[in-house]
Amino acid sequence: MLRMITTLLATILFAMPALAIAVIGQPAPNFTAMDAITGKQVSLGDLKGKVVVLEWHNPYCPFINKFYSVGAMQKMQENAAANDVVWIAINSAAEGKEGYLADAAAANKKLHAAGSHATHYLLDHDGSIGHAYGAKTTPSMFVIAKDGTRADRVAIDSKPTADSADIATATNYVTQALQALENGTPIKTSKTRSYGCFVKY
Repeated sequence: MLRMITTLLATILFAMPALAIAVIGQPAPNFTAMDAITGKQVSLGDLKGKVVVLEWHNPYCPFINKFYSVGAMQKMQENAAANDVVWIAINSAAEGKEGYLADAAAANKKLHAAGSHATHYLLDHDGSIGHAYGAKTTPSMFVIAKDGTRADRVAIDSKPTADSADIATATNYVTQALQALENGTPIKTSKTRSYGCFVKY
């Protein structure tokens, strides 16, 4: 009996997040938060009509530095901006946890050092945005179509390592998704398992 109750509880706990999180093809969870870069509120609902990329970020994560240390993430951000794509980096680290940035000044210091070209940088200290999207790792990447639906929930690429040398031979799922949306073609790989450091909620 105890084993049955434990199994049932585990099943319920496992299922609950899935019920709360929108699925691919459904409206992406809306959010409003202060942008550390501009000092203004950013609301996903106001960005309808634009493709949006969400990048879960932790400046101390080696899997994040895999891309930033060689300029790969910055190049993706620049290319996105050139195609009128809004790139939102989100830090969901809680106070006292690795990756936590207390305020906009701390965030901008890290962004400047990294040479980031993100459009916005949101400090999600209470983890509400991260939990709404089911973001589990840094980087976790989500692509949102112009109609506000979630088009993609993917790992950043096909090689789950912290080695920058692997970038050149990996399939970049985010770039692939953005190209498909631009061309009006189906996204080849719409969902893969993200990898990296656990988000420090």
